Amino acid sequence: MNSKFGSTSTAGHVTAGLTILVWGTTFIATKVLLETFSPIEILFLRFVLGYLGLHALCRLPAFRMEKRRPVLRDELIFAGAGLSGIAVYYVCENIALAYSSASNVGIIVSVAPLTTALVSIPLLKQERIDKRIALGFLMASVGVFFVMTNGIFMLELSPVGDLLALAATVGWAFYSILLKRIDTTTYPVAVYTRKIFFYGLLWMIPVSLPMGFELQTSDFTTKNIFLLLFLGLGAGTLCFLTWNFSVEKLGVLRANAYIYLTPFITFTASAIILKERITLVAIIGSFCILGGLWLSEHRTQLGKSGIIRAAKSDSTI
Repeated sequence: MNSKFGSTSTAGHVTAGLTILVWGTTFIATKVLLETFSPIEILFLRFVLGYLGLHALCRLPAFRMEKRRPVLRDELIFAGAGLSGIAVYYVCENIALAYSSASNVGIIVSVAPLTTALVSIPLLKQERIDKRIALGFLMASVGVFFVMTNGIFMLELSPVGDLLALAATVGWAFYSILLKRIDTTTYPVAVYTRKIFFYGLLWMIPVSLPMGFELQTSDFTTKNIFLLLFLGLGAGTLCFLTWNFSVEKLGVLRANAYIYLTPFITFTASAIILKERITLVAIIGSFCILGGLWLSEHRTQLGKSGIIRAAKSDSTI
């Protein structure tokens, strides 16, 4: 493992951790906004603000790129990423909540790393799962289940809602894979993230308009504006930049392992801010998530096989 890999890997871990820290608290902001706005209104406003934030960033010298004619291959990748990572993932997740319980949707969506691993193996030859990563994913999945149920388990199957939640994870898997197809030597991270947001909003319009918008001036109170800015500029503009950077530096599987931390952060923030009850089961689940993440990310020797194969592939990035 060379020094270059070590430095980029560290930066990727830091940005992935910070991204999930913010994404894990968006549940609370959304829960407050749902008292005024519909789920689709929050979603659309969030990504419009996110796009505007990215557009402003791209005007800075650090993110500017020379004007060039659009390349069809690149635009198709951006459009596909916008469809899978913005439209499919977020729309399916929000609609799923209307048909299934929050716990069901949360559990299914939080195992996106496993779905991503299953989808990426045949499509990304440089991504491999070894025993340690597989065990880490399994332990983290068990931890997610414990945290989301928080000691109260009621099996309530909802085929429509649960299938939509599963579709959301598949959308995220293809989004992660498409990120690895982007020519990052040509497009700065802010530029290609802005393009992804643009196409994501275009894909979202046909779904959003039939659901209707009933926005009123009185809806935009100081509190609601602050929360929308947090979701749009913080969890949108900033976090998609840092997440895309993490995938670029760590690879699809290693970056997505951090998603397992989302329910842990959500339940911790809920306990602190919303004063929700914490059970022993949830605490055990939290340690399972952390242990699973450590197993998935820890670099070590595995008998005669040497360093995890994924590390070899990532070192060439």
